[in-house]
Amino acid sequence: MKFNGKQKLVIAVTGLNAIDSPGPGVAVIRAIRECPDFDVRIIGLSYEALEPGIYMHDIVDKTYQIPYPSAGIEPLLDRIRDIHERENIDLVIPNFDAELFNFIKIGPQLRNLGIHSFLPDLEQFEARHKMELYEFGKKHGMLVPADRLIYHSSDLAKAAEELQYPLVVKGKYYDATIAYTSEQAQKAFNQLKSKWGLPIIVQEFINGIEINIAALGDGEGNTISVVPMRKLYITDKGKAWAGITIDDSSYTNLARKFIKATKWRGGCELEVMQTKDGKPYIMEVNPRFPAWIYLTAAAGQNQPASLVKMAMGEKVEPFTTYSVGKIFIRYSWDLITDVSEFQIISGTGEL
Repeated sequence: MKFNGKQKLVIAVTGLNAIDSPGPGVAVIRAIRECPDFDVRIIGLSYEALEPGIYMHDIVDKTYQIPYPSAGIEPLLDRIRDIHERENIDLVIPNFDAELFNFIKIGPQLRNLGIHSFLPDLEQFEARHKMELYEFGKKHGMLVPADRLIYHSSDLAKAAEELQYPLVVKGKYYDATIAYTSEQAQKAFNQLKSKWGLPIIVQEFINGIEINIAALGDGEGNTISVVPMRKLYITDKGKAWAGITIDDSSYTNLARKFIKATKWRGGCELEVMQTKDGKPYIMEVNPRFPAWIYLTAAAGQNQPASLVKMAMGEKVEPFTTYSVGKIFIRYSWDLITDVSEFQIISGTGEL
C-alpha cells in the first residue's frame, strides 16, 4: 500500500492524560496530524473524565471512555466493537504499558473487524519487561543493572546486602524511587505495592547521565527510526520535562541492537544511564512511544506517522538523519471547558 494524496483514516488513541507523568496520546496525535499524507479523524479512548485530551477539540474529534485494564479482555473488546460500529476505526494506538497486554491479546479479533494495530507480540512484550530485563541483557550482551524481585518487605534487607545502598525501588508498571536507607526502601515498597501490586523490583543504582531513546521497529528486526534525547530537566519522579536531541552513535547502535534481538514491532523507549566511563546501562525498555515523542517529528523522524503507515501496510524506508540540538520544554496551559462537557463524558461515556 502506498499513500497517494491524503489517506482518510480514523485512528483511535489512548493516553490523553496530563499528570506529572503524562501520557503520550496528545503528542502522538500532534505528530500524526502534522503528516501531510493523512486526513485523519481522531478518536480518543479515555479512562478518566478529567483527561485533558478529551476537551482539546482541535486535537481529538470524539472521545469514548473504555474499561480499565483490570477489567480484562472481554469488556475492552465489547467496548471497542461498540465504538467501531459508530466510527469505523481503521487503526488503534494504545499508549499505556498497563493496557498493552489486553490490546495485544485482542489483536486477532480487531483484525477481523478491520481494525489495524502495530504492536509487539506477547513474547517481545514480556522479554523487555522490568522483571525480565536483566536476563534479557545477559542473553544479548547488553548492560542492565542487577535486580531482585521482592514479594515481601522482609526480603528488602537481603536485596540491600547484595546490591548495596542506594537502591532503586520500582513498581512493576510505573514509578521508581531512589532509596538511600532501609527506611526509605520500606516506604517505597509499601507505596508501590499499594499502587501497582507485587512484585516490586529492587535494582542496582547506576550513577550517570540520563539518556532516553525513542525507536521504531518494523517487526522483522529492522530499525525504522532512532532519536536519542538527553534530559535537560528532570522531575522528582525522574521524568524528562525538557530534553535535547543528541548525536551519539553508541545510543543509536544500542537501539538497533535491541530491535534486532527482539524483532520489535512498533514504538519503544529505551531509558539509558551512561556512566562516567562511557558504559550505557539500559534501565528500562518502555513498550510504547514516550510522552516526548513529538520531538521525533520536530527532529525530522516522525515516528507516530511512520507507525501509522506501516500499520496500514505501507513499506517505510528507515530514516538516516535527524536534527541535532532540537529541544523540547514541557509547559502547563490551563485548558478551560464547561461543566456540561464534564457531565456528558461522565454520564454517557463519550464526548
